[in-house]
Amino acid sequence: MTRLRVGNAPLSYGAFEMTVGVFPNVPGPDRLLDEMASAGFEGTELGVPGYLGEGEELRRRLDDRGLELTGGWCPFRFSEPEHWEEDLGALDKTLSLFMAGGAKDAHPVFGDGGSAARWANPGRGEEDRSLGLHDAGWKRFLEGLKRAEHLVGERGFEPTFHPHTSTHVEAPWEIERLLETTDVGLLVDTGHLLLGGNDPIGSVRNWGSRVNYVHIKDVRLDVLRSVLEHHADALEAWRRGIFCELGAGDVDLPGFFAALRESDYTGWIVVEQDRILRNDEPIEEAVEAQIRNREWLRTHVGV
Repeated sequence: MTRLRVGNAPLSYGAFEMTVGVFPNVPGPDRLLDEMASAGFEGTELGVPGYLGEGEELRRRLDDRGLELTGGWCPFRFSEPEHWEEDLGALDKTLSLFMAGGAKDAHPVFGDGGSAARWANPGRGEEDRSLGLHDAGWKRFLEGLKRAEHLVGERGFEPTFHPHTSTHVEAPWEIERLLETTDVGLLVDTGHLLLGGNDPIGSVRNWGSRVNYVHIKDVRLDVLRSVLEHHADALEAWRRGIFCELGAGDVDLPGFFAALRESDYTGWIVVEQDRILRNDEPIEEAVEAQIRNREWLRTHVGV
């Protein structure tokens, strides 16, 4: 198998939509990129649009550290037509940032907008199908997805769809419907798949050439059980440490990488350890965790 390239994401350091510009201990872009490169990562996801800079500033920051943009999160309320124009505008801005960063091969990562009910019930999509879309909702969903795919194709990029906790594509039955009704590329996220009741290893084997991007996570199922028991929401799950360092949770990562090798996958491997920094948490904790994550991959799965 071609050598896999390993990236990371700003949210592994506590920088994402709900924290940038809000929490004082979120690292600035230069510190974050310095730490990523020093840890041995070769690429980064975009993070919050504009967080890493725009135009020449973005390109310079990446080039100075030898990093590439691997992709970027593109939330889209596919089943809500009243939001399509707004979400298409945000998607277009992200694609422009890819161009500015010299990242013609970066993947727009489509993530469904979900709903308040889904956000309040992470991991319940399989047991409670009333939380999911019905036929009319799926019809709207597919039309919204076509519009997003059309824009991305016009700009020369290849999208990937991220089955994600607390969205309308979380549980096995929802992913199966997406597979049957579209030909969009799929992102395998070892953590979110397990949380949604899916088998990450089986997903790689069953989805085959549809897989065009990979997120590597580890998760603690004891935290998920606690979250479900207390009816806590997705953010509380993050605060409780549901996403842990590689090798410390319940994902069979060696088995996953064996399946990935069998599939001849050649794209990016992006480490994500979704992290909400405590108010008193020094950035060094996240930095050291990502150094350990990079070393775990070298030591245990040879990437």
